[in-house]
Amino acid sequence: MQNGLRGQDIGGAGGPFDLAHDAAYSAWRKRKLADYPARAEDLIVPVEHLAQPSPVERLALADRCARTNMAIYRVAETDEQAIRRGLRAFGAAFGLRAAEDHRSAEADGIVRIEPVESGGRLGYIPYTDRPIAWHTDGYYNYHGPAHCIQAMLLHCVRDSDDGGENRLLDPEIAYIRLRDRDPALVAALMREDAMTIPASVEAGGRVRPDNAGPVFFLDPAGALGMRYTARTRSIAWRDDEPTRRAAAALRELLEDDPLTLRVRLRPGDGLLCNNVLHDRSGFSTAGRARLLYRIRYHGRIDAAQGA
Repeated sequence: MQNGLRGQDIGGAGGPFDLAHDAAYSAWRKRKLADYPARAEDLIVPVEHLAQPSPVERLALADRCARTNMAIYRVAETDEQAIRRGLRAFGAAFGLRAAEDHRSAEADGIVRIEPVESGGRLGYIPYTDRPIAWHTDGYYNYHGPAHCIQAMLLHCVRDSDDGGENRLLDPEIAYIRLRDRDPALVAALMREDAMTIPASVEAGGRVRPDNAGPVFFLDPAGALGMRYTARTRSIAWRDDEPTRRAAAALRELLEDDPLTLRVRLRPGDGLLCNNVLHDRSGFSTAGRARLLYRIRYHGRIDAAQGA
């Protein structure tokens, strides 16, 4: 395991995310940034059988996830039903079994990410061809560090003729940038009421109440998690100067951080990640009908599965 970034190395009190312990943070920061990949191509691992990655493939994917919180796998499988069956087994190979019970998920827990013109997904931006701003998934459904979206699989079945590119940024890199600039920025974003998604009425008439929580948090194992959206509507930041300054600093770094990775998933490509920051450019609907499969999980990737 490169850089030694296993979960047990990431602690709470006295660990690298404790703002009172600069020595632990400095040591972790040095390991984190050592040999950090500068290109999305460095994340790619070919996988022969999606449903049963080999020990060598698991090790390579786990290594990338341990270093960057994400990896890109590439398979030749094209049969959509085989892909659907394989995705759940693939996630389980990395300890991902607690799939989110999403309102748009089908019986196997998979959500189709595609432009729609009718049905319960209509009106939600992921199911359009429009660009999506920086975010982590499930930011609007946070119920504490043990009850939130921590990992995700995103598999490309069909790409569009043009567009649909993603930018990806490891939340731990965002944390480093902010802490290096001023630890007070991190402290503001770790407040339990730093970011609130106001109540709304969802499809079917279900009312989703206000959802408040931190931007950065530590899960029960002490790993760093993040919930964030760059949207400017239907969001309420804590009304104080430290939070406003921290939110502005985060928006700024997301525009040009040198460790932002750019990828356009092609058919057979998939993103395995610990809910990293990502966006999506708009895309054309004139040619192929773009389709991705998504599964979101409670719980993080178990990097030890590949050891």
